[in-house]
Amino acid sequence: AMVAHLMRVFFTGAFRKPREFNWIIGVGLLTLGIVEGFLGYSLPDDLLSGTGIRIAEAIIQAIPVVGSYLSFFIFGGAFPGEMFIQRIYVVHILLLPGIFLALITVHLMLVWYQKHTQYPGPGRTEKNVVGYPLMPTYMAKAGGFFFIVFGVTAFLGAVASINPIWIYGPYNPGKIGAGSQPDWYMGWLDGLVRMAPPIEAYIFGYTLSLNILIPGLIIPGIIFTGMALYPFIESWITGDKREHHLLDRPRNAPNRTALGAMSITFMLVTLINGGNDLLATHFDLSINQIMWFSRIGVIVLPPLAFVITKRICLSLQRADRELVLHGKETGRLVMLPHGEFIEVHEPLSPEKAYLLTQHEQPPALEANLSNEYGVRNPKALRSKIRARLSRSQAEQIAKPTANDLKELEGGHH
Repeated sequence: AMVAHLMRVFFTGAFRKPREFNWIIGVGLLTLGIVEGFLGYSLPDDLLSGTGIRIAEAIIQAIPVVGSYLSFFIFGGAFPGEMFIQRIYVVHILLLPGIFLALITVHLMLVWYQKHTQYPGPGRTEKNVVGYPLMPTYMAKAGGFFFIVFGVTAFLGAVASINPIWIYGPYNPGKIGAGSQPDWYMGWLDGLVRMAPPIEAYIFGYTLSLNILIPGLIIPGIIFTGMALYPFIESWITGDKREHHLLDRPRNAPNRTALGAMSITFMLVTLINGGNDLLATHFDLSINQIMWFSRIGVIVLPPLAFVITKRICLSLQRADRELVLHGKETGRLVMLPHGEFIEVHEPLSPEKAYLLTQHEQPPALEANLSNEYGVRNPKALRSKIRARLSRSQAEQIAKPTANDLKELEGGHH
């Protein structure tokens, strides 16, 4: 649910000013959710959960200089130690839920204070909110969803068992189960670690396990930091500092939509590699085939998804433009007196036409290379990079203007 909500907020631009801080809280909640889930499935102390803890211990030890000290501190000695289960139990049921509760409270209070975003439409502006009231409509819907989730969770707790200890455990550091898989929200991280080539470096007497440090810490750090800072990055690229309460249609923000598709593709490729052993046995493939597909695919497929998604968005914009200019196809053919056949087009309703043309198309920023006196800007390189990114962000299919509509008056449409 958190991932789906995050994607909805991202693709519709609901993170823009004044909601940047709420977006950061949302990214923090997602991160805490991943950690909370990992600690939760580490508690049974069976062979599968112990394998996950062992991987986490390897990632901790990969931290330069202090990794081994952190590992001893967390586990209370050499792995697996005797205190880890008790410690993560307290963190799992008390500390992280308390942080969750505090952040969710702030998150919802900000939504209440800033009001909810809304999709564009007639009568909807940046200064009003059109829709149903919180009480009783949305409160009833939220209450219904709560009882559905509570009921399903209670039912599973009553009739289903997860990794029964008499089958999957107890954990023994000298054993490992074939086909061990993490939960889906950790699968991409496991896939990154699996696809990393065995590279180590020795610097000042310290061993750096780059095959764990880079995929286990550096890449996830870049991903989550980039997610948290994205509202500010997009605002800097576009130069847009205004408040936004109307959502974007994803097709009208092709660069952002393409970036989201690229990120999802990256996650899917790494997730596939996280289950490479099961894929190999179920589809009669070799581990090496899946490994090299993932290593090449994680570099090639995300940029390809970016290009394809952006072209699709621009094509949809072009289709919207044609729809506004020429109307909907009716499927009725008419023969004119001189023998020409034309298809009758039905004009769009004012509401539909407004929806397809209400979005803004701001121009790209220009590079500021010098001032009015011809003195070179010391930040000229930064300005050129910003202008180049702004041109890519501003690439759009021009929406119909009043002059375009006037030129079509008196035609066959």
